[in-house]
Amino acid sequence: MKKSASEKKSLLRQYDQVFLDQGFRSLAGVDEAGRGPLAGPVVASAVIVRDFSFSARIDDSKKMSAKDRIAAYDQILEKGLVGIGVVEPEGIDTLNIFQATMKAMQDAVGKLKEIPDCLLIDGPYTPELPHKRFAIVNGDALSFSIACASIVAKVTRDRMMEYYDEIYPEYGFKKHKGYGTKEHFEALRKNGPCRIHRRSFEPVKSLCDSSLRT
Repeated sequence: MKKSASEKKSLLRQYDQVFLDQGFRSLAGVDEAGRGPLAGPVVASAVIVRDFSFSARIDDSKKMSAKDRIAAYDQILEKGLVGIGVVEPEGIDTLNIFQATMKAMQDAVGKLKEIPDCLLIDGPYTPELPHKRFAIVNGDALSFSIACASIVAKVTRDRMMEYYDEIYPEYGFKKHKGYGTKEHFEALRKNGPCRIHRRSFEPVKSLCDSSLRT
């Protein structure tokens, strides 16, 4: 049976409470958005939640509507401490997407105004940081703090891609956010890659002989 929004939030809170009951005073959830797209940055967010009494829906950002994500994003910024890390396409091409993601997470944690003593990180790997770290696969569907981080990362990156859509309207970034959709592939074949395409990703890599749009 599908859980209600309130039941889901309760389960997410209970997951984080297990860590608080172990004596950790300050938890930060960490997640990223944008590992897979052909264009745009990878964005990570770190969120410390003090007040779990959210009226907005909190869940894995991929399971939420854009409207629900924005409502949650606003409350997270109001009730939590947030750090954001961004690695642009040039950095992704230099480092590789895995290392770029780790760097974005490090930067996000470093930008928190409070030093957490425990990090709950979505996925099987954790970046090198001096904090106690837990790698949690599917953490954005399990932990309240990670779910909040997933929402902030997703909304932040979506807004960046909407901005880029105004600069490069021929690619449709507002719609697909840089992911490899049929529309995006067709725009790439027609126009070649632009400045925010990841030149280490296929099929962008094969198109780099084309003129780079600026």
